[in-house]
Amino acid sequence: MPPWGAALALLLAAIALLLFVVRRAVETGTLLREQEEEPNLGDATDPFGDRCDPLPGGCSFICKPSALAQCLLRALRRSVVLEPGPRPWLSGPHLQTFCHFVLPVGPGPELAREYLQLADDGLVALDWVVGPCARGRRVTHSGGLPAVLLVVPNAWGRLTRNVLGLCLLALERGYYPVIFHRRGHHGCPLVNPRLQPFGDPSDLKEAVTYIRFRHPAAPLFAVSEGSGSALLLSYLGECGSSSYVTGAACISPVLRCREWFEAGLPWPYERGFLLHQKIALSRYATALEDTVDTDKLFRSRSLREFEETLFCHTKSSPISWDTYWDLNDPLRDVDEAAVPVLCICSADDPVCGPPERTLPAELFHSNPYFFLLLSHRGGHCGFLRQEPLPAWSHEVVLESFRALTEFFRMEERMKGLSRRRTSFLGGRRRWGALQKREVSPSSSLEEIFSWKRSYTR
Repeated sequence: MPPWGAALALLLAAIALLLFVVRRAVETGTLLREQEEEPNLGDATDPFGDRCDPLPGGCSFICKPSALAQCLLRALRRSVVLEPGPRPWLSGPHLQTFCHFVLPVGPGPELAREYLQLADDGLVALDWVVGPCARGRRVTHSGGLPAVLLVVPNAWGRLTRNVLGLCLLALERGYYPVIFHRRGHHGCPLVNPRLQPFGDPSDLKEAVTYIRFRHPAAPLFAVSEGSGSALLLSYLGECGSSSYVTGAACISPVLRCREWFEAGLPWPYERGFLLHQKIALSRYATALEDTVDTDKLFRSRSLREFEETLFCHTKSSPISWDTYWDLNDPLRDVDEAAVPVLCICSADDPVCGPPERTLPAELFHSNPYFFLLLSHRGGHCGFLRQEPLPAWSHEVVLESFRALTEFFRMEERMKGLSRRRTSFLGGRRRWGALQKREVSPSSSLEEIFSWKRSYTR
């Protein structure tokens, strides 16, 4: 993207969002009054029924009861980042979202970029975070290799300050972060006229395969931001137990994507995201002319019209809007997901909308791999605290990954103990038979050890 284009997009989006925030402030009296009002979680938690556990800071934890859920719940209750503290002046949802998307990123981490050539000769980019590393770096996964943290930004290709903040914090905690960039996003060249649809995980699959090739023995965790969660969830559902991922987290995920596109966003967010995409693709207008009606594309007035023109009304193989979402709905294969996924959402999210309309309560009530942390405040991907502290969502994500690591390590230890005990008792039985001594039956072992241990039950 040309530097002037990016600057113009950010400036216009900032002006639009600032005007929207000011208008909302006038409607509610004053901006301070907006910050003082607490979002009403009574209605937000109704679709989740009584199966929600309270957490510090007015947060709620919604999930299907299981051993793993209890482990995560204990870790979250011990977390100091959820404790209510002094409220920052940026406590309003629009201001938190505004600062997250529009303010300059500032000094970020040192990145080493790799371009990965895909099977169809397309390119995606991997930005490995190599520095700076704080002096007090703590190794989270002691006794093993540093875990790789795969970060999937939002679907618009905007690398936000919170994504870079998460990478810096993860590097300090002993992870090896890597940021995945789609075709044509964030300086990644578009070498053939094919873009990645909203929920098509084929490119991400090849990227994960390459990461596993580079780090075959390291644990792999994944985090997505906002609309980028559709790509991560599609990957986890399509790959199932073969995803190579130990644990995942989605910050402010868009789960009901089709309804989200059709309902539209508040006008400053809709215009800002749409303008950002148009400027990003304007440099590839000539290359896309053979596959897309570029005139109609750049005249689009909504995100739905833009998405439909780009991926449905193609010149080579047009498809309907219904077919597009049959192929790209992030929850289409959610029952096949076999990885613990923590979703961190806010009741005042101005981009996704209220939780009772945008969060599928049945997913968290029935699927043992999905967990929801619902907070009063945070905006969309904001969750800001007093500077220079990182967003509290980052701390929660890394703490949950640490809890998962300890839980799985304990599970393996128990299984190893069971195997050793079985081998030992079997040896005693064989020795007792040779010595003509009676051996007690082994049927009671099933009661002592959990042979069919499952953290999802």
